[in-house]
Parts: sequence; C-alpha cells; structure tokens
Amino acid sequence: MIRKRPYLHVVLHQPEIPANAGNIARLCGAAELRLHLIHPLGFKVDDKHLKRAGLDYWSEIDLCYHESFEAFLASKEEGQLIAFSSHGSQDYPKANVHQGDYLLFGKETVGLPRSIREAYLCYRIPMWGKVRSLNLSTAAGIVVYHYLHQMGRF
Repeated sequence: MIRKRPYLHVVLHQPEIPANAGNIARLCGAAELRLHLIHPLGFKVDDKHLKRAGLDYWSEIDLCYHESFEAFLASKEEGQLIAFSSHGSQDYPKANVHQGDYLLFGKETVGLPRSIREAYLCYRIPMWGKVRSLNLSTAAGIVVYHYLHQMGRF
C-alpha cells in the first residue's frame, strides 16, 4: 500500500534487531505511515523474527530502503527531519511536528551517530528510572501516536 502523502515517515537508521523493525513496520501499517530503512540492516528482511513481528503485514507497509543516510537525504521529500536520542536536549512533546515530517531513530545498541545528533535537533523521551534507554519499538510507538493525536488524526 503506497500513500501519496503519509501523515508521518518513520526512519530507522541501521536497525539491528529484526523484532523491533517488524514491530515498527506493523505500527506503520496500522497508522498508514511510510517506513524508511537505512542500510546496513542487522538482519535480512526474510528473518524469522521479523516475520513473527510484522512480516505477515508486509504487503500493508509503505516501505522504502536506502543504501545510506546520504541516499535517504537525497530522496527525502518535503518535511522536516526530527531526530530522537537519549542524548536529546528537549523532551519530545516540544517538537513542532506536521504532516509529512520524518521521525528518525538510531540503531538499538548505540543510537544515532554523533554526526547526525550534531546536525539535527534531537528530542528525548523522559525516563525516570535507572535504565539506559527504551526499546526502539516502544520509543517509536510513544512518539508516533503522540504526534498523530496532536495532529488531530484521532
């Protein structure tokens, strides 16, 4: 399923864990969002964990693959890039998100590269407990549905 103008784009920079990518793919299919996967991926798209998490919905996913972050930027359409990191300087509700914007998440083990974090304003999801970070698919779900609600989608 391809939408001409999705409400939002979810961008995964070099995701490593197939179950997270599968869960986020399912999220994107359910919310009619476009999913962008930036290589290298830490799995094959036919991976059994990816299949269990979301591949049975793969035909419902508006999906784009990019060979690098630079290739993604070159193909990016109108819309601002909003990055998320545990190193972010502002809480995610402060982002001014509009239809067509791109929500960028880093790889599970190290997050976004420093070069990206320095080039874009990064937002964080507040955490009060003594954990390093949230699961990638949990983080994506939190911000996606917050912004969709904020934009009047439901």
